[in-house]
Amino acid sequence: MRAVAMNRKIHRWAAIATALPVLVVVLSGGVLLMKKKLEWIQPATQKGVGHELILSFDEILAIAVSVGHVGIQGWEDIDRLDVRPGKGLVKVQAKNHWEIQVDTKTGEVLQVAVRRSDLIESIHDGSFFHEHVKLWVLLPTAVLLAGVWATGVYLFFFPYVKKRG
Repeated sequence: MRAVAMNRKIHRWAAIATALPVLVVVLSGGVLLMKKKLEWIQPATQKGVGHELILSFDEILAIAVSVGHVGIQGWEDIDRLDVRPGKGLVKVQAKNHWEIQVDTKTGEVLQVAVRRSDLIESIHDGSFFHEHVKLWVLLPTAVLLAGVWATGVYLFFFPYVKKRG
């Protein structure tokens, strides 16, 4: 088989094999690029009055539990705390994708909103679908895309090289 024909076949089949994973990564990545611009994706970071963490973890938990509709009943319902001393707030991120922003000095709840960026990031990196998607789908997709690039470059330049030779 001639090199051009083989490169076309590799290019075609690798492009088909990578189409769906690439579409998911590109679309979710495009949405993530807008996360600081659209509060629907990620709530805007508020600003507290202080610049140090005066509240204890127990006080932060009590404040989070007091926001009843979020559904936090204990530490097991919290995914993480994001402390922003420069902005005087702590973000309490629940496992159910709710976010509570609390002033680190006064304990005032500054904002309660759904945070969709973590869900979109899990779709983007494949972990939403299954824990092995990163290694067994997205890594081979990246390798195949490198092949699509290489065969595409070859197919693009081959006619020009052939005319000169």
